Amino acid sequence: MAFIIKPLVTEKMTNITNKWPNRYGFVVRPEANKLQIKEEVESLYGVKVVDVNTMRYSGKRQARYTKAGLVKGQKNAFKKAIVTLKEGDVIDFYSNI
Repeated sequence: MAFIIKPLVTEKMTNITNKWPNRYGFVVRPEANKLQIKEEVESLYGVKVVDVNTMRYSGKRQARYTKAGLVKGQKNAFKKAIVTLKEGDVIDFYSNI
C-alpha cells in the first residue's frame, strides 16, 4: 500500500533542507506509522533512513466573500513526515522532470 502521497517542495521545507541537507518532507496518509514511512522511502529512493518525525494537521474551516455571497468550505486534514537520511544520502525530486 502506498503511504507516501507526495514530497513536500515548499519554501519552508526547502529552507529546512538547506539548513540540514539530509532532511526531506513528505505528505503521507494519516494511517501510516513511522516504520511504514521508513520502509517506503527506503524502497522508493534507495536511501538509508535514520529517523522519521510525523505531524498531524487538522482540516481548517475556510470562508470567503464572493458576488454570490458567503462561500464556506473546509481544507483537508493531512499528515506530514520529516525524514532524516544517513549522512551522504540525497534524494533528487527534480531528476525526472
